[in-house]
Amino acid sequence: MTVDWQPLLLTFKLASVTTAILLCIGVPFAWWLANTRMRFKPAIEALVSMPLVLPPSVLGFYLLLAFSPEHWFGQWLDRVAGLRLAFSFEGLVVASVIFSFPFLVHPVQAAFQNLPRSLTDAARVLGKSNWQTFMHVLLPNIKPALLSGTVLAFAHTVGEFGVVLMIGGNLPNETRVASIAIYDEVEALNYAAANFYAAVLFCLSFLILLLVYFVNRKALK
Repeated sequence: MTVDWQPLLLTFKLASVTTAILLCIGVPFAWWLANTRMRFKPAIEALVSMPLVLPPSVLGFYLLLAFSPEHWFGQWLDRVAGLRLAFSFEGLVVASVIFSFPFLVHPVQAAFQNLPRSLTDAARVLGKSNWQTFMHVLLPNIKPALLSGTVLAFAHTVGEFGVVLMIGGNLPNETRVASIAIYDEVEALNYAAANFYAAVLFCLSFLILLLVYFVNRKALK
């Protein structure tokens, strides 16, 4: 059996880039959600959670419409930034960030909310800035939640199918990730190749979750 490693490599690249972006934007957003008293906070939380309940094909469909050159947003991206997100790796990244957003935000937000207020107050009394308090006081105290959110976002991106199919299609070396490759091989009745891709994703997901449970259990001792 000849194995094409490209779908697996592309999957890990997509998951890594997506997770890095989520850490940069998701953690500050989770902190803001945990501390804001905004009237529309429930609506914002519901919007963030939508990818958890929406069928992936629904989210993928609307993103495909938005990214299409026929849509004003897609035309604006092309004209201003030179970006064509439909059927491109960049489009997969944007869709994956949106689709995996709640998997990082929810555990981190809950951890921020459970931190005692005295930590922030003590840091301010000691003259720490908001940035120093965030980086050196709050983040070290939510390490288990931060690890869980990071790993869940990574693993969820690895297992995406509906969204990546709608946004990226099936372009070799560009958007053909492992989940799409499995579907293709099954359709072609090439079960040996499909089993290989599926086994790699299964083992990776198991090892990632095992690491999370091990680290969190160790942190609680």
